[in-house]
Amino acid sequence: MPVLKEHISIPKAVGTANDLDFAFLRKTGIAHIENLGASLWTDYNSHDPGITILEMLCYAITDLGMRIEMPLSDLLTTEDPATNINKQFYKATEILPNKAVTANDYRKLFIDLPGVKNCWVRKYKKEVFVDCKNSLLSYDESIWEGLPESKRDSFELKGLYKLVVEYEEDDEAYHPAVNQSILKRYHANRNLCEDLVAIEAVGEHMVQVCADIEVATGADEELIHATIEHQLEAYLAPGLDFYSLKQMLDKGYKTEEIFEGPVLDNGFIDNEELAHADLRSEVRLSDIINIIMDVPGVKVIKEIAMGNCGSETLNASVICIDPDTKPKLCSLSVFNYSKDVLPLNIDPVRVENYRAQMQAEEDAQRVNASLNKELGVPQGLFSETGSYTTMMNDFPDTYGISSIGIPGNPTKKRKAQAKQLKGYIMFFDQILANYFKHLEKINQIMAVNGEETRTFFAQAVNDVEGLEDLVSDYPHANDDLLTDTLYGTLDNNIERRNAILDHLIGRFAERFADYVFVMKSLYGNAADEIVLRNKELFLNDYREVSASRGSAFNYYAQPQSNLWDTANVSGIQRRIARLMGILNYDRRHLTSSFVEIYDLINSDNCKVYRWRIRNSNGDIILSGTEEYADRYLATRELYFAVLQLVQTKDYELEAAFEKGVEDATAYGNIQVQISPEGQYSFNVVNPEVTDHDHKDYIVARQFSYNSSAEELLQELLEVIAFMKYEFTEEGLFVVEHMLLRPDVTAEEPDGSPFMPICADQCDSCEPLDPYSYRVSIVIPGFTYRFYNTDFRAYMEQVIRQELPAHVLAKICWVGYRDGEIAEEENELMNFEHKYKNYLFAKTNMLQEQPSPELGNFIDALGGLNNVYPNGRLYDCSEEVEELSEKVILGKTNLGSL
Repeated sequence: MPVLKEHISIPKAVGTANDLDFAFLRKTGIAHIENLGASLWTDYNSHDPGITILEMLCYAITDLGMRIEMPLSDLLTTEDPATNINKQFYKATEILPNKAVTANDYRKLFIDLPGVKNCWVRKYKKEVFVDCKNSLLSYDESIWEGLPESKRDSFELKGLYKLVVEYEEDDEAYHPAVNQSILKRYHANRNLCEDLVAIEAVGEHMVQVCADIEVATGADEELIHATIEHQLEAYLAPGLDFYSLKQMLDKGYKTEEIFEGPVLDNGFIDNEELAHADLRSEVRLSDIINIIMDVPGVKVIKEIAMGNCGSETLNASVICIDPDTKPKLCSLSVFNYSKDVLPLNIDPVRVENYRAQMQAEEDAQRVNASLNKELGVPQGLFSETGSYTTMMNDFPDTYGISSIGIPGNPTKKRKAQAKQLKGYIMFFDQILANYFKHLEKINQIMAVNGEETRTFFAQAVNDVEGLEDLVSDYPHANDDLLTDTLYGTLDNNIERRNAILDHLIGRFAERFADYVFVMKSLYGNAADEIVLRNKELFLNDYREVSASRGSAFNYYAQPQSNLWDTANVSGIQRRIARLMGILNYDRRHLTSSFVEIYDLINSDNCKVYRWRIRNSNGDIILSGTEEYADRYLATRELYFAVLQLVQTKDYELEAAFEKGVEDATAYGNIQVQISPEGQYSFNVVNPEVTDHDHKDYIVARQFSYNSSAEELLQELLEVIAFMKYEFTEEGLFVVEHMLLRPDVTAEEPDGSPFMPICADQCDSCEPLDPYSYRVSIVIPGFTYRFYNTDFRAYMEQVIRQELPAHVLAKICWVGYRDGEIAEEENELMNFEHKYKNYLFAKTNMLQEQPSPELGNFIDALGGLNNVYPNGRLYDCSEEVEELSEKVILGKTNLGSL
């Protein structure tokens, strides 16, 4: 019989609590002593000084263990509000919700608006007819005239919707303002490749109910009538309540269930109630009877009848309701009340007062729900977890190493022995003090938005009597200096910080492993620092990167500043940018780069290329030193120079300049140049080239000069900051084809052009529909990483993985920088101008399309052609030091021999 193996799992509780057990620590310590020095030391009793030292160490370790076991909220609490626990974590309302995705998500968003009682999302149907012979599309079926059946086809646009809205007010004059609020909220939460076509008011089906009701003797008939009206309205057209966080928790919902979906202004909506708050397909008399009988004070219904409003006979037991129509009590409905045989007169003023009270209670409930929807971060008690006092003060006075000193009149030998013991204990003191400092810094190391770059920490032990006689040059008041002294060469902060960020990213079920591998192939070991910055940006933006991954950008009723040179982009564009380490994901002119790759004719009458970089003001801040055979080689050298600058540490430069700099001396990756006239400039050097006279040692120069070393340092720091935080020429565009459709609501064709199709698609598996859930992703193909075929393949894989499964992407690597080729030949530049013009014209329109901007943009989009890296064929007898690019069929332009 087979033996069943025990299921393997990772235990949650991995602590042994041995660090809190003084007896265990003492016993283990003595066991180590016996193992190491049994032949020299045999007295392990409490009176032995060595055992006393061991006991002091065990006591200090238990103190550290007790602090580690403090509540996590206490460990993460600081005195500084800027770094306190509230700043270290995303709030539940920030990280758990997501933008609207499902129809119910949108219903919640719109019901949350003033003036909307309920609403429903419906598909908007629009058929497109295909002329397969001439590759034409049209909304008009007449396009098929004269075509054989084999050349006819059609499809229905997908991703278009309309809203059916139940307004809180019946006055139609009030509806346009509510519709405008709905449009604004929809477009701020629009899904990728989807659009809202129409907003319709729900239809009304008037129902007449007549009833003769007997109530209890002591009942308030006006309250009963108000309650019956209120309950019947809720039955015929169910409304929805908003709940506070506590109320949702009391209902039994888990936190992740409560915060699922978009964040609402007025609290939370119960998903089960939302599912039942649908339009009725029928009204049953039995339901109305049950509702009336459940009202307190109602004794019996003597007589009741129901039917369509105004009908001659009221004898219906069930009334069928048309789709997108709500039943409503009509004015002909009559409710008579009596107590025994005595008929009652209902005071309409009192009834309205009761109805007003009921409405006021609902309004108060909504206000309470809107004020109580935040899940607070646990607040801890601040305690100085990193504080440390020397063990020497806990030793018996006879040892003479505490703050009291040596008792009696000690000899020089006795003083020397005390100092010697102090120096020995000081070694353990410093190690323990550093452990306590690490515990204090855990709130900065593990914070998502943490700015601490170091991973090792030290602190001074300042309460040792006579410390200056034990240690020279000890930084009493500068823990940073002590940290650099003790751990400066040990703290591989980039590698260790990367590991910490991997842990934090893993908590969100994300990973960067494949990205790191690709970056290593491009940048070698220097990739670690670049990837570190990419991970930090990813975590800092994770609220949007996660919640908005399926959302589109807001194109409707936007100022021009929010359409171009803007971060108003789709969630997938933002997410891809952060996963790919693209610094700037704004919609902007990507051809307008900080980089200039320009050509010239050299002394051999050959065309060669050089590079330079300008800053935000247009000033040249760095230039190449060599001439290159093609643009790729120039671009590669440019990015290598930028990498050397990014890797330069500000504080190392500041320390070097403080000591004084010399001509032609390298400080890190920077070489200082001092002219005979005393002018200062700098070069960027290749740290891997040891021969400083080699032509490849200097990779870039600054050709402007500074009058002093201080000015040069300031300019260097500005250039490094620019390269780290501003310099980029990478970006992308995500174009939703659905936004380019001709007006689907026009009764007659409006003349807007359709996107082109290929007639061959009529007979293939390729979808004919160029609009539904289709996007074009346009990427500049001229940057260093985007020129690399391996990086392109990886990025395309990530794009397809991250896009919603139902969205199909066409990925284009196109274009040149501004000025590299003639403007009319630069497809990317043409695309940018036409896209910008289209957005500016489209933003104030809903279904209609701007002319001629739409046609111009479709032409620009259809005219994009992939730009492939250059590959070269070489003769086998020719000696070639390095190939600029591998030759890959279908992915490489072949160059000359």
